Amino acid sequence: MKSNSYDAALESQVAAVRGFSRFYTRKLGIIEPKLLHSPFTLQEARIIYELAHREHCIATDLVRDLDLDAGFVSRTLAALQRRQIVTRKPSKADKRVNEVALTAKGRATAADLDSRSRDEVAALLMQIDSNHRAAVVHAMSTIEQALEPTMQKPAGFLLRSHRVGDMGWVVSRQGQAYAAEYGWDISYEALVAEICAQFLRSFDPVREHCWIAEVDGEPVGSIFLVNGGDGVAKLRLLLVEEKARGLGVGRALVEQCIRTARENGYKKMTLWTQSILVAARGIYARAGFQRVKEEKHHSFGVDLVGETWELEL
Repeated sequence: MKSNSYDAALESQVAAVRGFSRFYTRKLGIIEPKLLHSPFTLQEARIIYELAHREHCIATDLVRDLDLDAGFVSRTLAALQRRQIVTRKPSKADKRVNEVALTAKGRATAADLDSRSRDEVAALLMQIDSNHRAAVVHAMSTIEQALEPTMQKPAGFLLRSHRVGDMGWVVSRQGQAYAAEYGWDISYEALVAEICAQFLRSFDPVREHCWIAEVDGEPVGSIFLVNGGDGVAKLRLLLVEEKARGLGVGRALVEQCIRTARENGYKKMTLWTQSILVAARGIYARAGFQRVKEEKHHSFGVDLVGETWELEL
């Protein structure tokens, strides 16, 4: 194929961009056979990432949004299904097409890949002093906007397991959010701190779990699955930050909690909430919970109506 000729200035710029592209892909390990020293290729990891950030997805969505060949996507999904990373089942909206979703193993894989990526990028940035680091990140944003100025990033979120430091975030945000929105006093923050401390002290990784929802690497929500004994699972401390509401984060957290409880052999799930928490109650009701008890009480500095909800698993 005959190469086009350009003026000297553009030729120099083309060479600079191609040189940077080679440097960048080598630096991030993109051209390695497996991504981030994991058992997955770059394209497999891209598909896992997309599925982790979507509530509903069909194969054609991946073909369109990732600009991949339909046959390649089909083969990759089949391979991931054999490895128990994804599951495919008929869509409720259209039985002729299959919805693709991550399994429990797939969600754990997505969280692991996300953690590996964060650690690798953090290691790169830590080699740069703070002033230059900000300049590098700004330069990346400049490149992104220059090459695709109309690009709108879809709001997506990722659910991951808790890690060191997350309980402090949960206590802080629960206390601040309920004080700001409902006027609850510091005794609620103290209660959340006690729940989190007990969770960490007696944590059973086989029967219990905490999930943190993230948007662009920032925590925006949480939920806890706690062993209540006698085959009963407790759903505790559901929280979705105001800026992340409307993305389906709350529903995804509750569904994940229910799904894991079933997988772990619990027979029933119970939760305690308040009548004023309308959005949360709506999520519980749509998930199949039934309100079985209500009681007036004065807690956290205000008068409340506490409610107990249950779900047979």
